[in-house]
Amino acid sequence: MPYQRYPWTPALAAACLLCSLAAGAQTASSGTSTTEREIQSLFKALQQSGCEFARNGQWYSASEASAHLQRKYSYLQKRDLAPTAEAFIARAASQSSMSGKPYLVRCPGQPEVRSQQWFEAQLANARTAQ
Repeated sequence: MPYQRYPWTPALAAACLLCSLAAGAQTASSGTSTTEREIQSLFKALQQSGCEFARNGQWYSASEASAHLQRKYSYLQKRDLAPTAEAFIARAASQSSMSGKPYLVRCPGQPEVRSQQWFEAQLANARTAQ
């Protein structure tokens, strides 16, 4: 048997595997925290915008819209479906998951735009500010 000559080999292999897994987990958590910060900055931008948010033909305040999107984000998080801020925008903040109709954003003194465009601009601003 190969392990009789070097009895420490299984323990060394196990230690190497654990170190690899720990390094991978650390890398993954770093990415997740960046994503989380970016998505939270999108919620903050929405809440502070003074804009209105249309969903399925009805307009909502920024705080109501933020609460709705937070629920959608929680759903996505539980299923690992929002690994990036872009994925969050595409899967939760762009259109109704029930009707498929696009969400709209209407800000004071500005034309109405699709929410995907609005959130992508907010994300670009947040990244530039860092």
